[in-house]
Amino acid sequence: MRIDAHQHFWDISKLHYAWMPAGDSVLRRNYLPEDLAPALARSNFDGTVVVQANVTLDETWWLLDLASKHDLVRGVVAWVDLTNERIGATLDECRKNPKFKGVRHLVHDEPDRQWLLRPDVLRGLRELARRDIPYDLLLRPAHLPLIPRLAEEVPGLRMVIDHIAKPPIASRTFDPWAHDMETVSKIPGMHCKLSGMITEADHAAWTADDLKPYVQHVLSLFAPDRSMFGSDWPVCKLAGSWKQVLAAFTQSCGALQQTDRNKILGETATAFYRL
Repeated sequence: MRIDAHQHFWDISKLHYAWMPAGDSVLRRNYLPEDLAPALARSNFDGTVVVQANVTLDETWWLLDLASKHDLVRGVVAWVDLTNERIGATLDECRKNPKFKGVRHLVHDEPDRQWLLRPDVLRGLRELARRDIPYDLLLRPAHLPLIPRLAEEVPGLRMVIDHIAKPPIASRTFDPWAHDMETVSKIPGMHCKLSGMITEADHAAWTADDLKPYVQHVLSLFAPDRSMFGSDWPVCKLAGSWKQVLAAFTQSCGALQQTDRNKILGETATAFYRL
């Protein structure tokens, strides 16, 4: 099964415009499953995992309802308030929908760089681990040094790094991102999404060659059964189409065994999110 492990859907009436990049009109419209379906069908993808875009429970319930109505949506990585003392009850309510598959928070938008290690956040993450619910790490390179400590504080939490931790591809900067990714890759069970890269490159002039060093580094650290492709559609439209993302990713990977390619393009996501 081929799965795009990272998509967003949104109804602009349910999102704050402040989330969207200033001056960009391409995202200021509704994006729903029927908009994505043709692109997936043309590339023989069976479905998608939808990931939250906004930090509201309203969006969480909306995405879960949307998933219930569309076979294309195989799973939802939703938002919940990790700091809320009643997070356990919220998670149990989410789990009533079988397409609830994980949780994410926009860590890279938190003013406190140590946010992930706050006692109230760790308490919430332990509730995820207790229920074996995966956690998507939406980070920037500056947050990577926190992750080994996080893994110690919340043993058993299944984690995946989103967007290869958003390295500064446009400036062709490699370290300390590369070193810190090597450290994080040694955490047992840690996964990584090869996604969200073209929007970290020069939007107007990127090529697959710009992505290749970063993709190759991740693939050297994370085995195919810990790596998964994600398009980050429709956010990717700021710099390119869904088809361009897939083509650039394929070129950046280079020659792969078909068994490894199958894992990265769907089998790993299927296993990690238990789709």
